[in-house]
Amino acid sequence: MVIRLKIIIGIAVVIVGLINARAQMQYLNGIAAIVNESLITVQEVKEFIEPTLNVIERTYWDRPQMLQMKRQEILEDGINQLVERQLILSDFKNSGGSLPESIIDEEINREIHEQFGDRSTLIKTLQARGITFETYRQRMRERIIVSSLRSMRISQEIIISPYKIEAYYSTNKNKFLVEESVKLRIIQIKNSPTDPARAKNLSREIYEKIKSGTPFNEMTVYHEGSQKNGEWGWVEYSVLRKELADAVRKLKPGEFSDVVETSEGCWILSVEEYQPPHVKPLAEVRDEIEKELLAKERDRLQKKWVDRLKSKSFVRYF
Repeated sequence: MVIRLKIIIGIAVVIVGLINARAQMQYLNGIAAIVNESLITVQEVKEFIEPTLNVIERTYWDRPQMLQMKRQEILEDGINQLVERQLILSDFKNSGGSLPESIIDEEINREIHEQFGDRSTLIKTLQARGITFETYRQRMRERIIVSSLRSMRISQEIIISPYKIEAYYSTNKNKFLVEESVKLRIIQIKNSPTDPARAKNLSREIYEKIKSGTPFNEMTVYHEGSQKNGEWGWVEYSVLRKELADAVRKLKPGEFSDVVETSEGCWILSVEEYQPPHVKPLAEVRDEIEKELLAKERDRLQKKWVDRLKSKSFVRYF
């Protein structure tokens, strides 16, 4: 009985292994989706998401769990975008649409002029990427069709009423909250690995000169940070490291701090202006809100259009 059970388990393990291997092979060499009679291959998805994937991998390289989650999001979004594109191309074909070759030529010439300089450079770039000119031309054709149909089907003349803008502002004021902040001018003296006492001694000398009446602005010539003339500009308390925030909170406009020591070196900070917490007025954020509402409305209309295309098409994901 035990032997028989071991045999059954062994067979199951082999079957699962074969299924996993076959699934992996299908993913690597197969298709990601079918839209009507057109295939979207895994290779197409890979090429489509590669630029974004490279950015994500550089950003989250030290956070493997977050990186994996972002990769999955990009993969799913890439497949969905390619499916939507194919639905639009199918709609163009089924409606008897045509695109003059002259328009494609114009767009290719424009891209050559703006990105490559000349045609030979374009060809060499395509060859380096393993893309033929015919494939590039076909992709250009598809890009023009998709862009044109989106412009036709989704009105660019959407009007967002003042009422909608005001309503959005009233219900989303937390988005426009500005934290307590100060306008700073600083003098930073960095630590020296060869002279541990340098930063402390020099910053103390600078402090004494300012205290005796030398204008703070004149002493910023000693500033060793990246800010030009020590001008840090408006800074929220929440973004300052604790040592600096604690020193700044004690100051009123026109006052300067004592020497503040950190692991990077020594600092002297001057508060030029103070701004209490407040909500940005509607007049200041009206354009920002309108742009956001316009983008949301276009997304809604595009989703409605694409959903309608899906309802009369065959779409299958793998």
